[in-house]
Amino acid sequence: MRTNHLMPRTALLTMAVLATAALAQPPARATAVPEGTPPARAAALAPQVPSPPPDAPLPTEPPSDAPPAVQPPPDAPPAVQPPSQAPTGAPSGDPLPGAQPADRPPARGAAVPIGGALLGARGIVAPEGIKAPPKTGAKAYVVADAETGQVLAAKDPHGHYLPASTLKTLTALTLIPKLDKDEKVRPSRNAANQEGSAVGISVKGTYRVEDLFRALMMSSGNDAAMALAEANGSLAQTMKDMNAEAKRLQALDTVARTPSGLDLPGQRSSAYDLALIARAGLANADFRRYVSMKSAKFPAPKGYYEISNHNKLLFRYKGMIGVKNGWTSKAMGSFVGAAKRDGHTIIVAIMRHDGYFWDEVADLLDWGFAARGRATPVGQLVDPLPDPAVQATAPVGKVQSSPPPAAVSAPGAGAGPASTEHPATRMAAPLVIGAAVLAGLAWLGYGMRRRRRAGSR
Repeated sequence: MRTNHLMPRTALLTMAVLATAALAQPPARATAVPEGTPPARAAALAPQVPSPPPDAPLPTEPPSDAPPAVQPPPDAPPAVQPPSQAPTGAPSGDPLPGAQPADRPPARGAAVPIGGALLGARGIVAPEGIKAPPKTGAKAYVVADAETGQVLAAKDPHGHYLPASTLKTLTALTLIPKLDKDEKVRPSRNAANQEGSAVGISVKGTYRVEDLFRALMMSSGNDAAMALAEANGSLAQTMKDMNAEAKRLQALDTVARTPSGLDLPGQRSSAYDLALIARAGLANADFRRYVSMKSAKFPAPKGYYEISNHNKLLFRYKGMIGVKNGWTSKAMGSFVGAAKRDGHTIIVAIMRHDGYFWDEVADLLDWGFAARGRATPVGQLVDPLPDPAVQATAPVGKVQSSPPPAAVSAPGAGAGPASTEHPATRMAAPLVIGAAVLAGLAWLGYGMRRRRRAGSR
């Protein structure tokens, strides 16, 4: 009888000890990692998952009695495999007939080249069903409809080339809104001594900003470009503004290092970007006026002298609006311009031409007018991004709603309800329960002992 009473009591006491030990362990709690926590801190905050022992068995194959994989019927079409990760710059979608696939990286690492996948090609991209674009010695070109932005044909449109003085289009587009055209500027010696093409400014003279813009876009004055950059505050500020304007226009192939286009390491643009910049410039009345002037008077120490536009097509091509040409020994010839006929405007940009390109540009313009409305576009001149200054201004009377606060605060900050419990509080409940269990078992054992004594009397 004694043994029969002892075994249950021993077992009960053992169970009580085990239960108390288990209850005394603090409950597992998921640690919320605040958003933005550095990876190292996040790893420290994350709950630690115990690793399996070294001798743990590896995952096994499905059991032999598992149902077999469902096979498609014999006449089912083959399953479409998901596309593998395409190399950077690979075109997506089906190319137009006659178009060459992209074989160059897109503009600054974009998944698809700006303006469409076909514009990633290095060769000629042209639609079928109409006469092919005329031949040109330019390494790159774009023919586009200025109104719709449709790219009608292109060759290596996103190829990076030295822009020479065609970069002055970006200088003008950037600075026209920033400078008062009637402001008087006294140029520095640095501006007056710029190498290359110059209008002939003097440190002893003063010039209106408008005179300098005419000299910039008509006579391709590198001295005028530097004087305008300095009038904007500094050369460094102007380069910052020009590159910001290129980004706003989504001219992502363009990096400006000089306001004049004189060659410097790292400076570059593309035929696509020149077309983008020219299209944006034509929407500005002052820009359009400067590039359309055939001749103008420029102030001199005594009186004035005539300057004329270097764009030869202004004098020989019907409907020519103008824009800008350029040349350096490293960049070779480049040009971006626009012409208007029957209410429609065609833009042509070429880069790195090693000879006389004016007749070839005229042929490309003719082709563009003939192809417009008939050709399936091979790409698109994208629109500029919204002005950040306008976006940042909230409408009057509207309250900007804030995002809801995070449920869990960062360590050390006030936490939400799920994390307000103190560690000591979490430990107290299991200990109280364990003590109560032990006390109950002790009382049970005491009662059983009294019964045995009473039975033995």
